Amino acid sequence: MAADSFLSTAQVVCPPELLDRASGKVAAVTAVVGSDHVIALESVRQAQQAGLITPILIGSRARIEAAAQEIDWDVSGFEVVEAKSETAAAEAGAQLASSGAVAMVMKGHVHSDTFMRPLLAKDGGIRGKGRLSHVFHMTVSGSNQSVMLTDCALNVVPNVKTRIAIVENVVTLAHKLDIENPRVALLAASESVSTAMPVTGECRKIAEHFESARRSAEIFGPLAFDNVVSTDAAKMKGIDHPVAGRADVVVVPNIETGNALFKMMVYFMGACAAGIVLGGKVPILLTSRADPPQARLASVALGAISAQ
Repeated sequence: MAADSFLSTAQVVCPPELLDRASGKVAAVTAVVGSDHVIALESVRQAQQAGLITPILIGSRARIEAAAQEIDWDVSGFEVVEAKSETAAAEAGAQLASSGAVAMVMKGHVHSDTFMRPLLAKDGGIRGKGRLSHVFHMTVSGSNQSVMLTDCALNVVPNVKTRIAIVENVVTLAHKLDIENPRVALLAASESVSTAMPVTGECRKIAEHFESARRSAEIFGPLAFDNVVSTDAAKMKGIDHPVAGRADVVVVPNIETGNALFKMMVYFMGACAAGIVLGGKVPILLTSRADPPQARLASVALGAISAQ
């Protein structure tokens, strides 16, 4: 059997509910780092025409104007910040975010490490008192359900303290999405605590922390993946909890698990992955050059909701 026989042929669709929730409000002023490329600028145009953002275009003015001409878009009414290199563009975006001049920062046609470095800097970046973490809002065409995965892209091997902060960030986002009491599953390989699998004990500690934290959320774990997504599987194992089989959020134990999980949903299910970084002064839209336009637009919508 060919490996690509597993791949989904479904069309990726930007979830209408995200667009509906983000629209109708003041467009978020957004620094677009690396606007001087057709793919990046087309994503900016879609977001601007959807009423989600007012862009500040950062990059080579000549290349921005050439790319705009190629896609037949008049950008003369938008502010352009001249930057002669990726590093200069990233530093300009971070400065705008740090100063409060923009509500979001969006990655355009630049390398991720170059884009993130000045944003994560202790001086002049967007760090606040909290911990930065990444969230994917995952949807599948034809379904009105969604699930958020965190952290799949930023924190590599988060300890208990870091995962508590990750939960805090995603619960705040869930509330902005009008999920009043989000069900948060702490993922492990087993629902039983075992010294052979330290992550299970860590999940128990995180759940116990939130039992006394009085957050408007149900936070439970450890849970193996079948018990996160299937009420039948949870019942068969005697797990009776509101989160079991009904999770709104899945908190992964490490970046490898999260990266594999979200990519399996994208490639096997045709899921739309809207991704943002939370916990800083402003949301960061950390899109990939491999992302389809629908996922880029969904990321902007999610960022706009978070920024409100």
